[in-house]
Amino acid sequence: MKLARFGAVGEEIPAVVDDAGGALDARSVTADYDPEFFADGGIARLHDAARSGELPRLDTAELRVGAPLRRSGKIICIGLNYRNHAVESGMEIPSEPVVFMKAPNTLVGPNDDVHIPRRSRKTDWEVELAVVIDATVAYLESPDDAAACIAGYAVSNDVSEREFQLERGGQWDKGKSCATFNPLGPWIVTADELGDPQQLELFLDLNDQRQQTGNTSDMIFPVCHLIWYLSQFMVLEPGDVVNTGTPAGVGHGVRPPRYLVPGDRLHLGIAGLGAQRCRTVAAP
Repeated sequence: MKLARFGAVGEEIPAVVDDAGGALDARSVTADYDPEFFADGGIARLHDAARSGELPRLDTAELRVGAPLRRSGKIICIGLNYRNHAVESGMEIPSEPVVFMKAPNTLVGPNDDVHIPRRSRKTDWEVELAVVIDATVAYLESPDDAAACIAGYAVSNDVSEREFQLERGGQWDKGKSCATFNPLGPWIVTADELGDPQQLELFLDLNDQRQQTGNTSDMIFPVCHLIWYLSQFMVLEPGDVVNTGTPAGVGHGVRPPRYLVPGDRLHLGIAGLGAQRCRTVAAP
């Protein structure tokens, strides 16, 4: 299934997107896609309702596409998880996953405006595979146990302000947590539908010029290893999001560097997971 939300900010309707691109209203099953939905077996109940034909059609023609999650308990990010990105960043290939956090309120819809923060000079882009957690996870025995804990996958843009991240005290979180810095979606594809998450093509275009291409097969630490690894250090909970890293081609890595300015247009996507189109604007 593809889980999506449609409507104005704060008024989004949970829906299931069918193979033809139409939408089914999921409000008879859940008020929204949030941690409680995933914790309470929501995906299984939604599967049953969709198969039975009891979900009515939803006309989305005039509706905004919202983030496919109302909120996340936490967003955990993995840095330098593609060898070519580590090289372009001038950093060592990590021997263990590089972990940092991103504020949950950075989540916005896939086509919403991205705000360039006040006093920003180095706002950057990063197309990433996002993993949505479906269970309470702690101390997994092995990466083989991780797949059962995954609700699904989505396209994520881990927008980053490099000066805030790297030059303002060495704390990555504040370069990652500005408002609108995590466009997500257009939908969550459930794990049973996607199949192997390690064979997915990624891309990102800036103003119609290709900047990033990659494949999740090039991850240094694959998805299941990451979920296992994180579970050794923190409790993962239903609705948590894990951003799994970006391939080479970010603005900070080119010479000379190229950073986002108001009026730029971003188009990014992942095979099987859809695409995002957004523009950048000055923060209000």
